[in-house]
Amino acid sequence: MSVRELVVLGTASQVPTRHRNHNGYLLRWDGQGLLFDPGEGTQRQMLRAGVAAHDLDRICITHFHGDHSLGLAGVIQRINLDRVPHPVTAHYPASGERFFERLRYATAYRETVRLVQRPVAVDGVLERSKAYVLEAHKLSHPVESFGYRLVEPDSRRMLPERLAERGIGGPDVGRLQRLGELNGVTVDEVSERRPGQRFAFVMDTRLCAAVHTLAEGADMLVIESTFLDEDVRLAEDHGHLTAGQAAEVAARAGVRHLVLTHFSQRYDDPGEFERQARAAGFTGELTIARDLLRVPVPKRR
Repeated sequence: MSVRELVVLGTASQVPTRHRNHNGYLLRWDGQGLLFDPGEGTQRQMLRAGVAAHDLDRICITHFHGDHSLGLAGVIQRINLDRVPHPVTAHYPASGERFFERLRYATAYRETVRLVQRPVAVDGVLERSKAYVLEAHKLSHPVESFGYRLVEPDSRRMLPERLAERGIGGPDVGRLQRLGELNGVTVDEVSERRPGQRFAFVMDTRLCAAVHTLAEGADMLVIESTFLDEDVRLAEDHGHLTAGQAAEVAARAGVRHLVLTHFSQRYDDPGEFERQARAAGFTGELTIARDLLRVPVPKRR
Protein backbone atom coordinates (compact mmCIF):
# COMPACT_ATOMS: atom_id res chain seq x y z
CA MET A 1 0.00 0.00 0.00
CA SER A 2 1.40 3.37 -1.00
CA VAL A 3 2.06 5.93 1.75
CA ARG A 4 2.55 9.64 1.33
CA GLU A 5 3.31 11.41 4.57
CA LEU A 6 5.65 13.84 6.26
CA VAL A 7 7.56 12.54 9.28
CA VAL A 8 8.76 15.48 11.39
CA LEU A 9 12.07 14.73 13.07
CA GLY A 10 12.90 18.19 14.42
CA THR A 11 11.35 21.67 14.49
CA ALA A 12 13.77 24.05 16.24
CA SER A 13 15.64 26.83 14.54
CA GLN A 14 19.19 27.81 15.50
CA VAL A 15 19.02 26.59 19.10
CA PRO A 16 17.33 23.28 20.03
CA THR A 17 15.15 23.17 23.14
CA ARG A 18 14.11 20.48 25.58
CA HIS A 19 11.13 19.72 23.38
CA ARG A 20 12.40 20.57 19.90
CA ASN A 21 15.32 18.94 18.12
CA HIS A 22 17.21 20.63 15.31
CA ASN A 23 15.56 20.33 11.89
CA GLY A 24 14.84 17.07 10.09
CA TYR A 25 11.97 16.05 7.82
CA LEU A 26 11.33 12.80 5.98
CA LEU A 27 8.86 12.74 3.11
CA ARG A 28 7.55 9.24 2.42
CA TRP A 29 6.41 9.18 -1.18
CA ASP A 30 5.04 5.75 -1.99
CA GLY A 31 8.11 3.51 -1.85
CA GLN A 32 10.69 6.31 -1.65
CA GLY A 33 12.03 8.43 1.19
CA LEU A 34 13.35 11.99 0.84
CA LEU A 35 15.19 13.37 3.88
CA PHE A 36 15.29 17.15 4.12
CA ASP A 37 17.75 19.18 6.23
CA PRO A 38 19.13 16.67 8.76
CA GLY A 39 20.24 18.85 11.65
CA GLU A 40 22.17 17.70 14.70
CA GLY A 41 20.55 14.68 16.37
CA THR A 42 18.67 13.50 13.28
CA GLN A 43 19.96 9.92 13.53
CA ARG A 44 18.47 9.54 17.02
CA GLN A 45 15.23 11.21 15.97
CA MET A 46 14.96 8.71 13.12
CA LEU A 47 15.22 5.90 15.65
CA ARG A 48 12.49 7.44 17.82
CA ALA A 49 10.24 7.95 14.79
CA GLY A 50 10.72 4.43 13.42
CA VAL A 51 12.63 5.61 10.35
CA ALA A 52 15.37 3.27 9.14
CA ALA A 53 18.41 4.11 7.07
CA HIS A 54 17.00 1.78 4.41
CA ASP A 55 14.06 4.19 4.05
CA LEU A 56 16.30 6.91 2.60
CA ASP A 57 16.65 7.32 -1.15
CA ARG A 58 17.42 11.02 -1.39
CA ILE A 59 18.85 13.72 0.90
CA CYS A 60 18.06 17.38 0.18
CA ILE A 61 19.97 20.13 1.98
CA THR A 62 18.60 23.67 1.66
CA HIS A 63 21.74 25.39 2.99
CA PHE A 64 24.78 24.86 5.17
CA HIS A 65 23.85 26.36 8.50
CA GLY A 66 24.36 23.88 11.33
CA ASP A 67 20.73 23.44 12.32
CA HIS A 68 20.03 22.17 8.79
CA SER A 69 23.10 20.04 8.11
CA LEU A 70 25.14 19.00 11.17
CA GLY A 71 23.31 15.67 11.33
CA LEU A 72 24.44 14.80 7.82
CA ALA A 73 27.67 13.14 9.03
CA GLY A 74 25.80 10.70 11.25
CA VAL A 75 23.13 9.95 8.65
CA ILE A 76 25.72 9.19 5.97
CA GLN A 77 27.68 6.93 8.28
CA ARG A 78 24.47 5.16 9.34
CA ILE A 79 23.41 4.33 5.78
CA ASN A 80 26.88 2.83 5.28
CA LEU A 81 26.85 0.95 8.60
CA ASP A 82 23.45 -0.54 7.70
CA ARG A 83 24.63 -1.33 4.16
CA VAL A 84 21.65 0.26 2.44
CA PRO A 85 21.32 -1.79 -0.76
CA HIS A 86 20.40 1.08 -3.12
CA PRO A 87 22.19 4.28 -4.14
CA VAL A 88 21.35 7.41 -2.15
CA THR A 89 21.39 10.77 -3.94
CA ALA A 90 22.33 13.98 -2.15
CA HIS A 91 21.33 17.47 -3.32
CA TYR A 92 22.81 20.61 -1.74
CA PRO A 93 23.96 24.11 -2.78
CA ALA A 94 27.02 23.81 -4.99
CA SER A 95 28.57 26.78 -3.20
CA GLY A 96 28.72 24.63 -0.07
CA GLU A 97 30.59 21.72 -1.65
CA ARG A 98 33.42 22.06 0.88
CA PHE A 99 30.98 21.77 3.77
CA PHE A 100 29.37 18.66 2.30
CA GLU A 101 32.76 17.02 1.85
CA ARG A 102 33.77 17.85 5.42
CA LEU A 103 30.55 16.40 6.80
CA ARG A 104 30.70 13.32 4.59
CA TYR A 105 34.21 12.52 5.78
CA ALA A 106 34.04 14.02 9.29
CA THR A 107 35.44 10.79 10.81
CA ALA A 108 36.72 7.42 9.66
CA TYR A 109 34.22 4.76 8.54
CA ARG A 110 33.87 2.08 5.90
CA GLU A 111 31.97 3.16 2.78
CA THR A 112 29.59 0.45 1.61
CA VAL A 113 26.90 2.50 -0.14
CA ARG A 114 26.97 4.47 -3.36
CA LEU A 115 26.28 8.07 -2.37
CA VAL A 116 25.62 10.16 -5.49
CA GLN A 117 26.43 13.86 -5.07
CA ARG A 118 24.20 16.13 -7.17
CA PRO A 119 24.96 19.74 -6.12
CA VAL A 120 22.51 22.48 -7.07
CA ALA A 121 23.82 25.62 -8.77
CA VAL A 122 20.81 27.11 -10.58
CA ASP A 123 17.03 26.98 -10.52
CA GLY A 124 15.44 24.09 -12.36
CA VAL A 125 14.72 20.38 -12.51
CA LEU A 126 17.00 18.08 -10.51
CA GLU A 127 15.32 14.75 -11.22
CA ARG A 128 12.63 13.61 -13.61
CA SER A 129 11.02 10.19 -13.16
CA LYS A 130 7.64 8.52 -13.60
CA ALA A 131 6.91 9.11 -9.90
CA TYR A 132 7.74 12.82 -9.69
CA VAL A 133 9.75 15.79 -10.92
CA LEU A 134 12.04 17.34 -8.29
CA GLU A 135 12.85 21.03 -8.69
CA ALA A 136 14.99 23.54 -6.78
CA HIS A 137 14.67 27.33 -6.57
CA LYS A 138 17.08 29.77 -4.96
CA LEU A 139 15.84 31.56 -1.85
CA SER A 140 16.99 34.74 -0.05
CA HIS A 141 19.18 34.06 2.99
CA PRO A 142 22.61 35.26 4.20
CA VAL A 143 24.12 32.04 2.79
CA GLU A 144 23.01 30.42 -0.46
CA SER A 145 19.81 28.49 0.14
CA PHE A 146 17.52 26.48 -2.14
CA GLY A 147 13.94 25.37 -1.64
CA TYR A 148 12.66 22.11 -3.12
CA ARG A 149 9.43 21.22 -4.89
CA LEU A 150 8.18 17.76 -5.83
CA VAL A 151 5.55 17.56 -8.59
CA GLU A 152 3.73 14.38 -9.54
CA PRO A 153 2.81 14.19 -13.26
CA ASP A 154 -0.88 14.57 -14.05
CA SER A 155 -2.75 11.38 -14.93
CA ARG A 156 -6.21 10.27 -16.09
CA ARG A 157 -8.97 8.76 -13.95
CA MET A 158 -11.14 6.27 -15.79
CA LEU A 159 -14.90 6.88 -15.46
CA PRO A 160 -16.87 3.59 -15.13
CA GLU A 161 -20.14 5.03 -16.42
CA ARG A 162 -18.55 6.30 -19.64
CA LEU A 163 -16.71 3.02 -20.13
CA ALA A 164 -20.00 1.15 -19.74
CA GLU A 165 -21.76 3.46 -22.23
CA ARG A 166 -19.17 2.55 -24.85
CA GLY A 167 -19.15 -1.15 -24.03
CA ILE A 168 -15.62 -1.26 -22.68
CA GLY A 169 -14.90 -3.45 -19.67
CA GLY A 170 -12.59 -6.09 -18.22
CA PRO A 171 -9.16 -6.41 -19.85
CA ASP A 172 -10.15 -3.90 -22.54
CA VAL A 173 -9.89 -1.09 -20.00
CA GLY A 174 -6.20 -1.79 -19.54
CA ARG A 175 -5.67 -2.09 -23.28
CA LEU A 176 -7.33 1.28 -23.82
CA GLN A 177 -5.10 2.88 -21.20
CA ARG A 178 -1.97 1.42 -22.79
CA LEU A 179 -2.90 2.16 -26.41
CA GLY A 180 -4.76 5.44 -25.97
CA GLU A 181 -7.51 4.28 -28.35
CA LEU A 182 -9.53 1.09 -28.74
CA ASN A 183 -12.34 0.33 -31.20
CA GLY A 184 -12.68 4.01 -32.03
CA VAL A 185 -12.87 5.10 -28.38
CA THR A 186 -10.12 7.38 -26.99
CA VAL A 187 -8.93 7.55 -23.41
CA ASP A 188 -10.00 11.20 -23.19
CA GLU A 189 -13.61 10.25 -23.95
CA VAL A 190 -13.90 7.91 -20.97
CA SER A 191 -11.67 9.58 -18.39
CA GLU A 192 -10.95 12.87 -16.70
CA ARG A 193 -7.74 14.66 -15.79
CA ARG A 194 -6.38 13.82 -12.36
CA PRO A 195 -3.95 16.51 -11.15
CA GLY A 196 -0.70 15.22 -9.74
CA GLN A 197 0.13 16.04 -6.13
CA ARG A 198 2.62 18.75 -5.23
CA PHE A 199 4.87 19.06 -2.18
CA ALA A 200 7.02 22.09 -1.38
CA PHE A 201 9.78 22.55 1.19
CA VAL A 202 10.83 26.11 2.04
CA MET A 203 13.35 26.74 4.79
CA ASP A 204 15.46 29.73 5.77
CA THR A 205 14.53 32.70 3.60
CA ARG A 206 13.01 36.15 3.64
CA LEU A 207 10.13 36.84 1.27
CA CYS A 208 11.19 36.53 -2.38
CA ALA A 209 9.76 35.40 -5.73
CA ALA A 210 11.05 31.84 -5.26
CA VAL A 211 8.95 31.35 -2.11
CA HIS A 212 5.79 31.97 -4.14
CA THR A 213 7.02 29.81 -7.03
CA LEU A 214 7.70 26.86 -4.74
CA ALA A 215 4.37 27.19 -2.92
CA GLU A 216 2.14 27.58 -5.97
CA GLY A 217 -0.63 24.95 -5.97
CA ALA A 218 1.06 22.80 -3.33
CA ASP A 219 -1.00 20.09 -1.66
CA MET A 220 1.42 20.37 1.25
CA LEU A 221 3.77 23.26 2.00
CA VAL A 222 6.37 22.82 4.74
CA ILE A 223 7.68 26.28 5.47
CA GLU A 224 9.73 28.04 8.10
CA SER A 225 8.04 30.55 10.42
CA THR A 226 10.95 31.38 12.68
CA PHE A 227 9.41 34.56 14.08
CA LEU A 228 6.03 35.92 15.09
CA ASP A 229 4.71 38.93 13.21
CA GLU A 230 5.70 41.48 15.86
CA ASP A 231 9.32 40.56 15.15
CA VAL A 232 9.09 41.07 11.40
CA ARG A 233 12.12 43.39 11.41
CA LEU A 234 14.25 40.67 12.98
CA ALA A 235 12.96 38.21 10.40
CA GLU A 236 13.94 40.49 7.54
CA ASP A 237 17.37 41.27 9.00
CA HIS A 238 18.22 37.58 9.53
CA GLY A 239 16.65 36.22 6.34
CA HIS A 240 13.58 34.53 7.80
CA LEU A 241 9.77 34.54 7.66
CA THR A 242 7.09 35.25 10.22
CA ALA A 243 4.02 33.09 10.79
CA GLY A 244 1.81 35.65 9.08
CA GLN A 245 4.09 35.97 6.06
CA ALA A 246 4.24 32.20 5.58
CA ALA A 247 0.45 31.96 5.87
CA GLU A 248 -0.11 34.79 3.38
CA VAL A 249 2.13 32.99 0.88
CA ALA A 250 0.14 29.78 1.39
CA ALA A 251 -3.21 31.53 1.01
CA ARG A 252 -2.17 33.24 -2.23
CA ALA A 253 -0.70 30.00 -3.61
CA GLY A 254 -3.80 27.90 -2.94
CA VAL A 255 -1.99 25.54 -0.55
CA ARG A 256 -4.21 22.77 0.82
CA HIS A 257 -2.18 21.83 3.93
CA LEU A 258 0.24 24.28 5.51
CA VAL A 259 2.90 22.99 7.91
CA LEU A 260 4.67 25.71 9.92
CA THR A 261 8.01 24.83 11.53
CA HIS A 262 11.55 26.07 12.40
CA PHE A 263 10.52 28.02 15.50
CA SER A 264 12.78 30.36 17.44
CA GLN A 265 13.47 29.33 21.02
CA ARG A 266 12.30 32.78 22.17
CA TYR A 267 8.64 31.71 21.92
CA ASP A 268 6.96 29.32 24.35
CA ASP A 269 3.37 29.33 22.99
CA PRO A 270 3.01 27.34 19.73
CA GLY A 271 -0.64 28.36 19.60
CA GLU A 272 0.36 31.94 18.78
CA PHE A 273 1.78 30.76 15.43
CA GLU A 274 -1.59 29.21 14.60
CA ARG A 275 -3.49 32.35 15.63
CA GLN A 276 -1.30 34.58 13.50
CA ALA A 277 -1.50 32.22 10.51
CA ARG A 278 -5.30 32.27 10.67
CA ALA A 279 -5.34 36.05 11.14
CA ALA A 280 -3.29 36.32 7.94
CA GLY A 281 -6.13 34.70 6.00
CA PHE A 282 -5.11 31.07 5.59
CA THR A 283 -8.24 28.89 5.77
CA GLY A 284 -6.90 25.50 4.68
CA GLU A 285 -5.61 22.66 6.82
CA LEU A 286 -2.94 23.93 9.20
CA THR A 287 -0.35 22.07 11.29
CA ILE A 288 2.01 23.65 13.80
CA ALA A 289 4.78 21.07 13.60
CA ARG A 290 6.13 19.27 16.62
CA ASP A 291 8.85 16.65 16.86
CA LEU A 292 7.92 13.08 15.80
CA LEU A 293 4.59 14.15 14.30
CA ARG A 294 3.36 12.34 11.18
CA VAL A 295 1.35 14.43 8.75
CA PRO A 296 -0.42 12.69 5.82
CA VAL A 297 -0.17 14.39 2.44
CA PRO A 298 -3.75 15.36 1.45
CA LYS A 299 -5.52 12.78 -0.67
CA ARG A 300 -5.42 13.29 -4.41
CA ARG A 301 -8.07 15.63 -5.71
